[in-house]
Amino acid sequence: MIDRQLLEKAAAAIAGSKELALACHVGPDGDALGSMVGFGIAARNAGKGVVAGFGSPFAVPGTLSFIPDDLLVDPDSFPEAPETMVVFDAGSPDRLAELGSSAGDSGTLVVIDHHVTNEGFGDIGLVDPEAAATGVIVAELLDVLGWPITTDIATCLLTALVTDTGRFQYANTNPAALELAARLVGAGARPDLISQKVYEEAPFGYLKVAGAALSRAELDLAARMVSTIITEQDLDEAGVGWGDIDNLINTLRLAEEADVAVLAKVHADGQVRLSVRSRGDTDVGALAAALGGGGHRLAAGVTFDGPPEKAIDEVRARLEEYR
Repeated sequence: MIDRQLLEKAAAAIAGSKELALACHVGPDGDALGSMVGFGIAARNAGKGVVAGFGSPFAVPGTLSFIPDDLLVDPDSFPEAPETMVVFDAGSPDRLAELGSSAGDSGTLVVIDHHVTNEGFGDIGLVDPEAAATGVIVAELLDVLGWPITTDIATCLLTALVTDTGRFQYANTNPAALELAARLVGAGARPDLISQKVYEEAPFGYLKVAGAALSRAELDLAARMVSTIITEQDLDEAGVGWGDIDNLINTLRLAEEADVAVLAKVHADGQVRLSVRSRGDTDVGALAAALGGGGHRLAAGVTFDGPPEKAIDEVRARLEEYR
Protein backbone atom coordinates (compact mmCIF):
# COMPACT_ATOMS: atom_id res chain seq x y z
CA MET A 1 0.00 0.00 0.00
CA ILE A 2 0.99 3.63 -0.51
CA ASP A 3 2.28 5.46 2.56
CA ARG A 4 -0.61 7.32 4.21
CA GLN A 5 1.34 10.58 4.40
CA LEU A 6 2.04 10.46 0.67
CA LEU A 7 -1.63 9.82 -0.06
CA GLU A 8 -2.55 12.79 2.14
CA LYS A 9 -0.02 14.98 0.33
CA ALA A 10 -1.54 14.07 -3.04
CA ALA A 11 -5.07 14.53 -1.68
CA ALA A 12 -4.20 18.02 -0.37
CA ALA A 13 -2.78 19.10 -3.73
CA ILE A 14 -5.83 17.80 -5.58
CA ALA A 15 -8.40 19.11 -3.10
CA GLY A 16 -6.78 22.55 -3.24
CA SER A 17 -7.09 22.78 -7.03
CA LYS A 18 -10.11 24.17 -8.84
CA GLU A 19 -9.14 22.64 -12.17
CA LEU A 20 -7.69 19.20 -12.82
CA ALA A 21 -6.20 17.83 -16.03
CA LEU A 22 -6.03 14.04 -16.15
CA ALA A 23 -4.00 11.92 -18.55
CA CYS A 24 -3.18 8.26 -19.08
CA HIS A 25 -0.82 6.41 -21.37
CA VAL A 26 -1.28 6.35 -25.12
CA GLY A 27 -3.38 3.46 -26.45
CA PRO A 28 -5.19 3.13 -23.12
CA ASP A 29 -6.16 -0.25 -21.73
CA GLY A 30 -8.90 -0.92 -19.19
CA ASP A 31 -6.76 0.04 -16.21
CA ALA A 32 -5.51 3.31 -17.69
CA LEU A 33 -8.88 4.50 -19.01
CA GLY A 34 -10.93 3.10 -16.13
CA SER A 35 -8.68 4.60 -13.45
CA MET A 36 -8.55 8.00 -15.13
CA VAL A 37 -12.25 8.33 -15.92
CA GLY A 38 -13.32 6.88 -12.56
CA PHE A 39 -11.20 9.45 -10.75
CA GLY A 40 -12.41 12.19 -13.10
CA ILE A 41 -16.06 11.45 -12.35
CA ALA A 42 -15.34 11.58 -8.62
CA ALA A 43 -13.50 14.90 -9.01
CA ARG A 44 -16.35 16.38 -11.05
CA ASN A 45 -18.85 15.20 -8.44
CA ALA A 46 -16.73 17.05 -5.86
CA GLY A 47 -17.12 20.29 -7.83
CA LYS A 48 -13.79 20.33 -9.67
CA GLY A 49 -13.34 21.40 -13.26
CA VAL A 50 -12.04 18.30 -15.02
CA VAL A 51 -10.70 17.37 -18.44
CA ALA A 52 -9.15 14.02 -19.29
CA GLY A 53 -7.26 12.73 -22.30
CA PHE A 54 -4.46 10.70 -23.83
CA GLY A 55 -2.04 11.08 -26.71
CA SER A 56 -2.46 10.17 -30.36
CA PRO A 57 -3.96 8.09 -31.75
CA PHE A 58 -6.91 9.51 -29.86
CA ALA A 59 -9.44 6.69 -30.04
CA VAL A 60 -11.10 4.71 -27.27
CA PRO A 61 -10.84 0.95 -27.91
CA GLY A 62 -14.16 -0.57 -28.91
CA THR A 63 -13.92 -3.00 -26.00
CA LEU A 64 -14.04 0.00 -23.62
CA SER A 65 -16.78 1.97 -25.34
CA PHE A 66 -19.03 1.57 -22.29
CA ILE A 67 -16.71 3.77 -20.19
CA PRO A 68 -18.22 7.31 -19.99
CA ASP A 69 -16.43 9.62 -22.43
CA ASP A 70 -17.89 13.05 -21.64
CA LEU A 71 -14.72 14.15 -19.80
CA LEU A 72 -12.42 13.24 -22.67
CA VAL A 73 -10.75 15.86 -24.85
CA ASP A 74 -8.38 15.29 -27.76
CA PRO A 75 -4.68 16.23 -27.48
CA ASP A 76 -5.17 19.57 -29.26
CA SER A 77 -7.73 20.61 -26.63
CA PHE A 78 -5.74 19.43 -23.61
CA PRO A 79 -4.41 22.25 -21.35
CA GLU A 80 -0.83 23.19 -22.17
CA ALA A 81 0.13 24.18 -18.61
CA PRO A 82 -2.50 22.85 -16.20
CA GLU A 83 -2.62 24.00 -12.59
CA THR A 84 -2.66 20.40 -11.40
CA MET A 85 -2.20 17.37 -13.62
CA VAL A 86 -2.79 13.77 -12.56
CA VAL A 87 -1.26 10.97 -14.63
CA PHE A 88 -2.56 7.40 -14.51
CA ASP A 89 -0.87 4.08 -15.34
CA ALA A 90 2.16 5.60 -17.07
CA GLY A 91 5.69 4.69 -16.04
CA SER A 92 7.45 7.52 -17.86
CA PRO A 93 6.59 10.86 -19.54
CA ASP A 94 7.12 9.46 -23.04
CA ARG A 95 4.16 7.11 -22.47
CA LEU A 96 1.99 10.25 -22.56
CA ALA A 97 3.03 11.07 -26.16
CA GLU A 98 2.30 14.75 -26.89
CA LEU A 99 0.69 15.25 -23.46
CA GLY A 100 4.13 14.80 -21.94
CA SER A 101 4.79 18.51 -22.53
CA SER A 102 1.71 19.41 -20.48
CA ALA A 103 3.00 17.21 -17.68
CA GLY A 104 6.33 19.01 -17.76
CA ASP A 105 4.67 22.45 -17.68
CA SER A 106 2.05 21.68 -15.01
CA GLY A 107 2.07 23.46 -11.67
CA THR A 108 1.82 20.21 -9.74
CA LEU A 109 2.17 16.74 -11.27
CA VAL A 110 0.71 13.75 -9.44
CA VAL A 111 1.56 10.31 -10.84
CA ILE A 112 -0.58 7.26 -9.94
CA ASP A 113 0.89 4.00 -11.19
CA HIS A 114 1.71 0.38 -10.38
CA HIS A 115 4.45 -0.37 -12.90
CA VAL A 116 7.65 -1.69 -11.36
CA THR A 117 9.45 0.11 -14.22
CA ASN A 118 8.08 3.54 -13.20
CA GLU A 119 10.84 6.14 -13.53
CA GLY A 120 9.72 8.14 -10.51
CA PHE A 121 8.70 11.26 -12.42
CA GLY A 122 6.30 13.89 -11.12
CA ASP A 123 6.10 16.02 -7.98
CA ILE A 124 4.07 13.44 -6.05
CA GLY A 125 4.37 9.79 -7.01
CA LEU A 126 1.78 7.30 -5.81
CA VAL A 127 3.50 4.19 -7.15
CA ASP A 128 2.83 0.72 -5.75
CA PRO A 129 4.17 -2.23 -7.81
CA GLU A 130 2.31 -4.60 -5.47
CA ALA A 131 -1.07 -3.15 -6.48
CA ALA A 132 -2.94 -5.37 -8.93
CA ALA A 133 -3.99 -2.31 -10.94
CA THR A 134 -3.65 1.45 -10.88
CA GLY A 135 -7.36 1.44 -10.04
CA VAL A 136 -6.50 0.01 -6.60
CA ILE A 137 -4.40 3.08 -5.79
CA VAL A 138 -7.13 5.37 -7.14
CA ALA A 139 -9.61 3.79 -4.71
CA GLU A 140 -7.18 4.42 -1.82
CA LEU A 141 -6.81 8.07 -2.86
CA LEU A 142 -10.57 8.55 -3.18
CA ASP A 143 -10.98 7.27 0.38
CA VAL A 144 -8.42 9.78 1.68
CA LEU A 145 -10.14 12.56 -0.26
CA GLY A 146 -13.50 11.47 1.14
CA TRP A 147 -15.01 11.31 -2.35
CA PRO A 148 -17.70 8.60 -2.57
CA ILE A 149 -17.60 5.79 -5.12
CA THR A 150 -20.81 5.92 -7.14
CA THR A 151 -22.00 3.23 -9.54
CA ASP A 152 -20.30 4.89 -12.53
CA ILE A 153 -17.01 5.18 -10.66
CA ALA A 154 -17.29 1.60 -9.44
CA THR A 155 -17.80 0.40 -13.02
CA CYS A 156 -14.65 2.23 -14.15
CA LEU A 157 -12.51 0.93 -11.30
CA LEU A 158 -13.78 -2.64 -11.61
CA THR A 159 -12.91 -2.49 -15.31
CA ALA A 160 -9.38 -1.50 -14.26
CA LEU A 161 -9.20 -4.50 -11.95
CA VAL A 162 -10.81 -7.02 -14.29
CA THR A 163 -8.55 -6.17 -17.23
CA ASP A 164 -5.22 -5.97 -15.39
CA THR A 165 -5.81 -9.22 -13.52
CA GLY A 166 -7.13 -11.04 -16.60
CA ARG A 167 -10.52 -11.58 -14.96
CA PHE A 168 -8.71 -12.41 -11.71
CA GLN A 169 -6.73 -15.23 -13.33
CA TYR A 170 -3.24 -13.65 -13.37
CA ALA A 171 -0.66 -14.02 -10.60
CA ASN A 172 -1.12 -10.38 -9.54
CA THR A 173 -4.59 -11.22 -8.19
CA ASN A 174 -4.18 -10.70 -4.44
CA PRO A 175 -6.51 -10.32 -1.44
CA ALA A 176 -6.57 -6.51 -1.77
CA ALA A 177 -7.77 -6.80 -5.38
CA LEU A 178 -10.54 -9.22 -4.47
CA GLU A 179 -11.61 -7.14 -1.48
CA LEU A 180 -11.83 -4.03 -3.64
CA ALA A 181 -13.74 -5.95 -6.32
CA ALA A 182 -16.33 -6.99 -3.73
CA ARG A 183 -16.66 -3.38 -2.59
CA LEU A 184 -17.11 -2.13 -6.16
CA VAL A 185 -19.76 -4.74 -6.94
CA GLY A 186 -21.49 -3.63 -3.76
CA ALA A 187 -21.40 -0.06 -5.10
CA GLY A 188 -23.27 -1.14 -8.24
CA ALA A 189 -20.63 -2.33 -10.72
CA ARG A 190 -21.69 -5.35 -12.77
CA PRO A 191 -18.86 -7.79 -13.53
CA ASP A 192 -21.04 -9.70 -16.00
CA LEU A 193 -21.51 -6.65 -18.22
CA ILE A 194 -17.84 -5.62 -17.99
CA SER A 195 -16.62 -9.09 -18.95
CA GLN A 196 -19.10 -9.31 -21.81
CA LYS A 197 -18.08 -5.97 -23.28
CA VAL A 198 -14.33 -6.44 -22.81
CA TYR A 199 -13.90 -10.14 -23.59
CA GLU A 200 -16.97 -11.52 -25.29
CA GLU A 201 -17.94 -8.99 -27.96
CA ALA A 202 -16.14 -7.92 -31.12
CA PRO A 203 -17.14 -6.77 -34.62
CA PHE A 204 -17.24 -9.52 -37.24
CA GLY A 205 -14.13 -8.05 -38.85
CA TYR A 206 -12.16 -9.10 -35.77
CA LEU A 207 -12.60 -12.72 -36.83
CA LYS A 208 -11.10 -11.90 -40.25
CA VAL A 209 -8.12 -10.12 -38.68
CA ALA A 210 -7.59 -12.90 -36.15
CA GLY A 211 -7.63 -15.43 -38.96
CA ALA A 212 -4.99 -13.50 -40.88
CA ALA A 213 -2.78 -13.07 -37.82
CA LEU A 214 -3.05 -16.66 -36.65
CA SER A 215 -2.31 -17.98 -40.14
CA ARG A 216 1.07 -16.20 -39.88
CA ALA A 217 1.84 -17.35 -36.35
CA GLU A 218 5.26 -18.91 -35.80
CA LEU A 219 6.35 -21.08 -32.89
CA ASP A 220 10.01 -21.07 -31.82
CA LEU A 221 10.29 -24.13 -29.61
CA ALA A 222 13.87 -23.41 -28.58
CA ALA A 223 12.97 -19.88 -27.46
CA ARG A 224 9.56 -20.98 -26.14
CA MET A 225 8.02 -18.07 -28.01
CA VAL A 226 5.02 -17.72 -30.31
CA SER A 227 4.74 -14.63 -32.49
CA THR A 228 2.81 -13.13 -35.36
CA ILE A 229 2.38 -9.93 -37.34
CA ILE A 230 -0.73 -7.88 -38.10
CA THR A 231 -0.79 -4.84 -40.39
CA GLU A 232 -2.97 -1.80 -40.78
CA GLN A 233 -3.88 -3.09 -44.22
CA ASP A 234 -5.32 -6.22 -42.57
CA LEU A 235 -7.50 -4.00 -40.39
CA ASP A 236 -8.63 -1.82 -43.30
CA GLU A 237 -9.65 -4.85 -45.34
CA ALA A 238 -11.70 -6.18 -42.42
CA GLY A 239 -13.24 -2.79 -41.59
CA VAL A 240 -11.95 -2.63 -38.00
CA GLY A 241 -9.53 -0.46 -36.03
CA TRP A 242 -6.65 -1.15 -33.67
CA GLY A 243 -8.93 -0.79 -30.68
CA ASP A 244 -11.06 -3.65 -31.93
CA ILE A 245 -8.28 -6.25 -31.73
CA ASP A 246 -7.06 -5.81 -28.15
CA ASN A 247 -7.93 -9.40 -27.29
CA LEU A 248 -5.91 -10.90 -30.14
CA ILE A 249 -2.79 -11.25 -27.97
CA ASN A 250 -4.82 -13.39 -25.55
CA THR A 251 -5.68 -15.81 -28.36
CA LEU A 252 -2.06 -15.97 -29.48
CA ARG A 253 -0.81 -16.77 -25.99
CA LEU A 254 -2.92 -19.94 -25.83
CA ALA A 255 -0.09 -21.96 -27.39
CA GLU A 256 0.97 -24.23 -24.52
CA GLU A 257 4.47 -24.73 -25.92
CA ALA A 258 5.31 -21.05 -25.49
CA ASP A 259 6.08 -19.05 -22.36
CA VAL A 260 6.13 -15.76 -24.30
CA ALA A 261 3.71 -14.46 -26.93
CA VAL A 262 4.56 -11.49 -29.17
CA LEU A 263 2.06 -9.65 -31.38
CA ALA A 264 3.68 -7.17 -33.79
CA LYS A 265 1.24 -4.46 -34.90
CA VAL A 266 2.50 -2.61 -37.97
CA HIS A 267 1.00 0.88 -38.22
CA ALA A 268 0.66 2.98 -41.35
CA ASP A 269 3.45 5.32 -40.23
CA GLY A 270 5.88 2.40 -40.15
CA GLN A 271 6.00 2.08 -36.37
CA VAL A 272 5.78 -1.43 -34.97
CA ARG A 273 4.09 -1.73 -31.59
CA LEU A 274 4.70 -5.02 -29.84
CA SER A 275 2.33 -6.51 -27.30
CA VAL A 276 4.24 -9.07 -25.21
CA ARG A 277 2.83 -11.58 -22.72
CA SER A 278 4.45 -14.17 -20.45
CA ARG A 279 3.09 -17.23 -18.67
CA GLY A 280 5.46 -16.53 -15.78
CA ASP A 281 8.98 -17.72 -16.55
CA THR A 282 9.99 -14.53 -18.34
CA ASP A 283 9.88 -10.97 -16.96
CA VAL A 284 8.63 -9.25 -20.10
CA GLY A 285 8.18 -5.95 -18.26
CA ALA A 286 11.91 -5.71 -17.57
CA LEU A 287 12.67 -6.96 -21.07
CA ALA A 288 10.44 -4.29 -22.63
CA ALA A 289 11.98 -1.60 -20.41
CA ALA A 290 15.43 -2.55 -21.68
CA LEU A 291 14.15 -1.97 -25.21
CA GLY A 292 12.59 1.41 -24.39
CA GLY A 293 9.10 0.20 -23.51
CA GLY A 294 7.55 -0.88 -20.24
CA GLY A 295 4.84 -2.78 -18.47
CA HIS A 296 4.45 -5.54 -15.92
CA ARG A 297 6.25 -8.83 -15.38
CA LEU A 298 3.63 -10.75 -17.38
CA ALA A 299 2.38 -8.07 -19.80
CA ALA A 300 4.31 -5.32 -21.56
CA GLY A 301 4.70 -3.30 -24.71
CA VAL A 302 7.42 -1.61 -26.75
CA THR A 303 7.55 0.45 -29.95
CA PHE A 304 10.08 0.05 -32.77
CA ASP A 305 10.88 1.69 -36.08
CA GLY A 306 11.70 -0.81 -38.79
CA PRO A 307 10.59 -4.23 -40.03
CA PRO A 308 8.33 -6.20 -37.65
CA GLU A 309 10.49 -9.29 -38.06
CA LYS A 310 13.47 -7.37 -36.68
CA ALA A 311 11.39 -6.13 -33.73
CA ILE A 312 10.37 -9.70 -32.89
CA ASP A 313 14.00 -10.81 -33.17
CA GLU A 314 15.01 -8.09 -30.67
CA VAL A 315 12.68 -9.66 -28.12
CA ARG A 316 13.83 -13.18 -28.95
CA ALA A 317 17.47 -12.23 -28.44
CA ARG A 318 16.83 -11.05 -24.87
CA LEU A 319 14.55 -13.80 -23.60
CA GLU A 320 17.19 -15.81 -21.73
CA GLU A 321 18.45 -12.67 -20.01
CA TYR A 322 15.08 -12.15 -18.33
CA ARG A 323 14.26 -15.77 -17.43
